[in-house]
Amino acid sequence: VVLDVGTGSGILAIWSAQAGARKVYAVEATKMAEHARELAKANGVDDVVEVIEGSMEEWMGYFLLRESMFDSVICARDRWLRPDGAMYPSHARMWVAPIRSGLGDQKIDDFEREMNEWHNFVDETEAHYGVNMNALTKAYRAEHEKYYLKTSMWSNVHPNQIVGTAAVIKEIDCLTATVDEIRSVMAQVTMPIIMDRARVSAFAGWFDVHFRGSTQNPAMHEIELTTAPSEDFGTHWGQQVFLLHPPIRANEGDKIIMSFTMSRSKENHRLMNVEFTCELEQSSGKRLSPITSKAQELSSLNSQVIWSVCVLISSIRKQFVLGMSTTSIPCRQL
Repeated sequence: VVLDVGTGSGILAIWSAQAGARKVYAVEATKMAEHARELAKANGVDDVVEVIEGSMEEWMGYFLLRESMFDSVICARDRWLRPDGAMYPSHARMWVAPIRSGLGDQKIDDFEREMNEWHNFVDETEAHYGVNMNALTKAYRAEHEKYYLKTSMWSNVHPNQIVGTAAVIKEIDCLTATVDEIRSVMAQVTMPIIMDRARVSAFAGWFDVHFRGSTQNPAMHEIELTTAPSEDFGTHWGQQVFLLHPPIRANEGDKIIMSFTMSRSKENHRLMNVEFTCELEQSSGKRLSPITSKAQELSSLNSQVIWSVCVLISSIRKQFVLGMSTTSIPCRQL
């Protein structure tokens, strides 16, 4: 049985039928579905290919809860699900694990390059136009520090990057969970290090969901969908990488003790604010000073200060090119 999501003309569905599929469900959200039906019939496979005009949706966002779409599912469940009904997926878990990654070093380089460009701009603006822009340096630095160093990133993490045992930070029963229960995630976990001379530079976060049905209406066969790091393939969800500054040096037998908090952004409830504190407990029992890190998951750099500065830079560049010189001043396009 084949499910073709976004079938378009239906060509893949037709090929699937010709290759021997017993049944093909071809889903298309646009009126192109009508043409897909016509093509399936013209190619003699309309008895196998069933074209469905409609959309396919799921509520799982990056790191499971980004976009806060499960709220709507809970509302629909409470209004319409029968007492003996089942939810699919029925259960979900959120995971974190310490990893080694070069993303932190890359982001530090990007941040330093951005600040160097800014300082060059400040110097050139004062030299050519007599305007001192340095008053905005503090705000500019804070915004770019947040963007480059305190924002999580999507990544396909390889399993060999994981240097410690993964830990579950949240379990959700989709049949009984309430909106209040998913507004925030709070956990304290211990993750043993499994590699000598490990450089813990970040934490990876992912999720898995299970299709078990319910006690009254169990699934015949349980299915798991995982977005964990994989050698062979990944999913479009990937993993969220939360950078750790500075990195921690650890050895096998050490433990990382983490306090993790994730809550909805006040500015945009579909984004999440993440804060974690981690402490290394060495195999000898000695504990090193804790490190606290904040990251706003997948936030965009949309500060009004920087936007205004970029508009000003663009204006200055235009005047500069037309009236005085061809020298260009770099500016981030937002």
